[in-house]
Amino acid sequence: MTVETPSSGTATSGPTVPDPERADLLSVLAEHRHLLRYTTRDLTDEQARMRTTVSDLCLGGIIKHVAAMERQWVDFILQGPSAMKDLSELTEEDFAEFDAGFRLGPDETLAGVLADYEAAARRTDEVIATLPDLNVAHPLPDVPWLPSGEWTARRVILHLVAEIAKHAGHADIIRESLDGAKTMG
Repeated sequence: MTVETPSSGTATSGPTVPDPERADLLSVLAEHRHLLRYTTRDLTDEQARMRTTVSDLCLGGIIKHVAAMERQWVDFILQGPSAMKDLSELTEEDFAEFDAGFRLGPDETLAGVLADYEAAARRTDEVIATLPDLNVAHPLPDVPWLPSGEWTARRVILHLVAEIAKHAGHADIIRESLDGAKTMG
């Protein structure tokens, strides 16, 4: 992605980001994504599947979940609430699929979910860079874990930052419990 800065006029590679706000949003997303991915450094697939706390979370599953979450929220930015299922429409299979999204399955690899996450992040970044207006808003789906009302694309992006940061913290705890490695410190 090419991000032109007002002070230097120079850039990194990729789509041009038209304004400093988008550059800031992309930079913060990149920082938190890096911290999350960094927790998986030097791990085997088996280690990425391991639960190290009483939670069902594992490092590979967290990466897998965050990729799916980014895709769903970008779809929401582009398509509105139709991109998300209504709570009344959810089936037992949907809940089972959601739960499986937090685990690295036996046929999945850490490298595969990291590559999938990179693809999801690239798409998110392209949408942020090219969306005509960050003020485009859609009504939120009626689910108990979200407030009622509308979110702008900007608010969705801020939600993505918060979600990635939260899951990076979970991942750091799991990694430290696994082998003592820390993301920071």
